[in-house]
Amino acid sequence: MAPPRTENELSSDAYEQERQEFLAQLRIFHENRGTVFEPDPRVGTRHIDLLRLYRNVVDRGGYDKVSEEKLLWRKIGSEFGLGSNNLPALAFGLKSIYYKQLAAYEITHVHGKTPPPKEILEDITAKGAGLLTRTIENFRPSARKETGPLGAENSEASGDDGTPGRDRIGSEETPGSGGRVTRGLRQAPPQRVLFQPDTQPARQTRHSTSHPTHAQHHQHQGHRGASTSYNPPSNLDNISAATSNFDNRPAMPLTLRPVITPGNNPIEFARREHALKLAAAVENGKIPATAPPRLVLPGSGFDGPNIYVRCLMALKSGIPEEQSYALHHLVKISMERGDKYRFESFPGLAEALVEKILEVSSLFYKVKWDIAYLEEELAQNPFALNGVDGTRDILQKIACLSRLDIDDNLHPAEFRDTLLLVNEAALTLRNMILLEENAYYVSEMCPLRDLLSIVLNLPALDSVVELKHYALDIAEQLTKYMSFEVEDPLYISLLAQLQSNDRGTILTSLRAISRISMNLEENNLLKGVPALAVEKIMDWTLLHDEELVGASLDFLYQYTAVVDNVDFMVTELQVEPLVNQLTRLLSYGAKIVEKEFPLGPEYKTAAPENIAPLPQELQSELEKLDEPERSSQWLRCLFEEDREESITQIAMWQAYQARFSPMAGQTGRALLPAAEFIKNVSTTFGDKVAAQVQSGPVQKFIIKGLRRRAIPVNFKGEPFSRCLWKKYGNSTCGEFFMSPDQMYQHVLRNHIGAIPMEDGKFENTTGQYMCYWGDCTHFHISPASKLVQLATHIKVHLPRRKSSANKDATEYFGQSTPKKHKPSYVFSPPKQAFQFHVTMTDERGDAAGIPLSAVLVLRNLARNLSKTEAEEVAMKETGVSWVDRLFKPVERQLFEIMAHNRSLAEYLTDLLHAVRYA
Repeated sequence: MAPPRTENELSSDAYEQERQEFLAQLRIFHENRGTVFEPDPRVGTRHIDLLRLYRNVVDRGGYDKVSEEKLLWRKIGSEFGLGSNNLPALAFGLKSIYYKQLAAYEITHVHGKTPPPKEILEDITAKGAGLLTRTIENFRPSARKETGPLGAENSEASGDDGTPGRDRIGSEETPGSGGRVTRGLRQAPPQRVLFQPDTQPARQTRHSTSHPTHAQHHQHQGHRGASTSYNPPSNLDNISAATSNFDNRPAMPLTLRPVITPGNNPIEFARREHALKLAAAVENGKIPATAPPRLVLPGSGFDGPNIYVRCLMALKSGIPEEQSYALHHLVKISMERGDKYRFESFPGLAEALVEKILEVSSLFYKVKWDIAYLEEELAQNPFALNGVDGTRDILQKIACLSRLDIDDNLHPAEFRDTLLLVNEAALTLRNMILLEENAYYVSEMCPLRDLLSIVLNLPALDSVVELKHYALDIAEQLTKYMSFEVEDPLYISLLAQLQSNDRGTILTSLRAISRISMNLEENNLLKGVPALAVEKIMDWTLLHDEELVGASLDFLYQYTAVVDNVDFMVTELQVEPLVNQLTRLLSYGAKIVEKEFPLGPEYKTAAPENIAPLPQELQSELEKLDEPERSSQWLRCLFEEDREESITQIAMWQAYQARFSPMAGQTGRALLPAAEFIKNVSTTFGDKVAAQVQSGPVQKFIIKGLRRRAIPVNFKGEPFSRCLWKKYGNSTCGEFFMSPDQMYQHVLRNHIGAIPMEDGKFENTTGQYMCYWGDCTHFHISPASKLVQLATHIKVHLPRRKSSANKDATEYFGQSTPKKHKPSYVFSPPKQAFQFHVTMTDERGDAAGIPLSAVLVLRNLARNLSKTEAEEVAMKETGVSWVDRLFKPVERQLFEIMAHNRSLAEYLTDLLHAVRYA
């Protein structure tokens, strides 16, 4: 058996040419056979190369051999990189592609036989093998449930055996049961959650009023509006792979098939002639009527429609039981597979949902809306909706309807079931248009615009609150693709929702209105907004509700961008409170942040001329070490790297020798020779420090890249502290100490002459005591009379005690882990602190949120006020412009915010420029 071909073939031009020739031959083969050819099929998200798949299977012995060997299709699927997630279903999808596209071609060109008719090959499932021996006489399809393929999908691949019926869900109050929780509002396509279809034949109808689960649901759920948050469960108990592989196929292009004649396709022509003769022989009684039929009809073992197609057909059937089945599953599909469930793949689905939702009017009015597409139908039926241009007088028709007497506290079973179906249809439509492709698809459906107007003008009853919220969610997604005139019924209906007392209704309405024409070239002028609505929106900016304030500012930004609207505001409303509130909102959520800035660049001090004295305690530590570790530690404590400085080798060696030569005879630890000592310098500091010969009149042997430390450090790199007590002649003591206690003892003993006692304390003597630490003049005018007064003051000059967190790392790790310190000769310049006001920003650091919206509204007002007619009238009557009247009182605050808020500075600059030069 030849090994499968590798991916390297895909990159060669020769292989690409060969693949195109193969696809051309395969296309002709399928046209002659009368089957659908798909040149670039997909399994999941991966495109399948038919030539590579064909060679892979043929090299393994062909379709029948591969299908007979266990798990071989999964192995092939792994070679095609289909992934490990649900590999059995993906492998079956790959097998189905070969079965439908390549199996008959293989039988013809590899095995030299006539393939079985397409009715028992391409038109049925790919389950099983034995294609070489399959005939109409010996083939018996297995009896399966009523699911079937949808395009390239296969029910056996996905495990789609139907969605569970509404009466088999169990208690809908149980988390994860997958019952009525799917009615929740879905904010975005959720993470893929699989569901288990079920098509059990004995399913109760939803008209059974004694259903315990349904009753429990209504008792538990109660009334719910858009202001009530609701999150559906993240996973369901019944899991299936039915929808994991579902991917809508693009619309198939129109294919032209040649007429079958003896000249262009003699084999197919002969087969059809034989079928006609066989049918005539049966009709004339020459052949018994019990002869096996040519076609496998539905109901006799043929796979029925897929769950998706079945739901669509059931919804369009108009049968209540079938619609109940369809809508129950469509809600689940639209929520769980909403990211791939597209209207364009199911023609008529959007129209069927709209027609179902329209039935809600019959529950409250004596009306039955029909959608008409001909002028004759519109003229004959007063309750017909114009499906072509939209119904311009829909609001007048609604106002003329006769209201039914409905008790909203007690609903009949028929009313309840009908309203439930309507809500499910609206929820399905709402979930599906969250996908942008679906929203754009239905945005030009005039019946949908009429439907939204009808739903939003239903009576103000609790039973329709849920449906109205679904309608507002739909409008929010669609208005970005729509433009409205002032008299448009949907526009008027959306503006009317601003008078509601429901926070969710107001929020969604504001968002829908603000999004009008967002994705169109024409601007949203927002004309015809009532003064009461604008006044309410201005008042909502005073609330402590960030979401509602943000939606109100978004509306005002769109509204104030039009000069006529600004003229209407200053003429009919009080705008001064709005400007004051917008100015306050510029600091919404502001945090004061202090940041220091250096007043210059860093600078370095000159290198000391002499090597610093070695502290006594450091001397004691070095005496305990052996060579060469002692010389290395001595170098680290008194020298540091500086590529611009150098030290003569003789000076360094003499300092080392003078320090440790007296000690060598006492301890028996000999010093390093001079040559070894110089080599150890480079070993201690690395390659940046090296011994060199400096040329000149007199050659010098130097260590390049090293400088003397002004203050020695200990083994951890921590600097010592210098005693700054002045002696006679104003000379400084200059001794170094690491511990503040040692320095304290040193000052009292050596400089003040305190008398120690047996307990380690000092005798509190009397006398004239003054402080001579550095430039300190304490007690110089009025000396201290007791030693304790001076001793207490001396502690002010002592270095801070090292934190216990800085213990030697050897206590924890057993070895030294020194930190890398900043060079001691580099000093930072003084810094100055500035305070900034930081408001909300996006990921790029630009202004965002409420402060940005507020400054944009203010800028629109400043730019457009001078263009209004009210401005001309004000200048003639009072001589004071509207810009000065509104912005002069807050101009100082605007300048202050501009100086402190860096993210808003650019926008405030434009605003103040517009105010100054209006």
